[in-house]
Amino acid sequence: MNKKSITIERMLPWLLPLGMVLIWESAVRLNIITLDLLPAPTEIFVDAWNLLRTGELQKNLSISLYRATVGFLLGGSIGFILGVLNGTSKVCRLLLDSTVQMLRNIPHLSLIPLLILFMGIGETSKVTLVAIGCLFPVYINTYHGITSIDPRLMEMGRSYGMSRVKLFTKIIFPSALPTILVGIRYALGVMWTTLIVAETVSSSSGIGYMANDAQQFTNMDTILLCIIIYALFGKISDLIAKNLEDWLLEWQS
Repeated sequence: MNKKSITIERMLPWLLPLGMVLIWESAVRLNIITLDLLPAPTEIFVDAWNLLRTGELQKNLSISLYRATVGFLLGGSIGFILGVLNGTSKVCRLLLDSTVQMLRNIPHLSLIPLLILFMGIGETSKVTLVAIGCLFPVYINTYHGITSIDPRLMEMGRSYGMSRVKLFTKIIFPSALPTILVGIRYALGVMWTTLIVAETVSSSSGIGYMANDAQQFTNMDTILLCIIIYALFGKISDLIAKNLEDWLLEWQS
């Protein structure tokens, strides 16, 4: 593949968003849409610059990134460990899987009042909510990936005298990895959705708090800025997960 083709492939995903921004800007400038109803992208950029100069945007960005990262790592790790245990051990599966599946079907956002009562409105409740949201996608995909492995591969590994550790590292984990990575990509989306709600409902900092505070003063510039930031965070997270997937699954190509 030549450089021109690579450049075109990299540009194509951004053509539609950029086109929508240009149409949006033109519609406002031509008074098809009033500024009171929907500010122009340039107005949002000015608002972002002003918030950057005061340091408010950087502070809230860093807080939201901290909550999202810690919650994802915590929930993802627990989900992965549970998925491995239940996928590889029949005893663990019989003991834990039914309980995990029952908990999985409880909408995790409905736990907000309970978490606030037990943990208050500090960082712990927000990180815990994000962790719960990320736990189940990683768990279900890890569990499914491990239990869907071709039994003939396992039989072949045992016939070569592989230990349980070698079976896991050489056969089980590599075979389940594509499904696990799908769970990680899905969990990243849930992570941002959960964080938005957590920061809007009970917070005094973060991007969700900024949006909620702006809504009280009918500040559409900041509200739309926060929405755009979440969209960019989601896209960047997905790109990181996709590149990680390409790197870890390079052996498949």
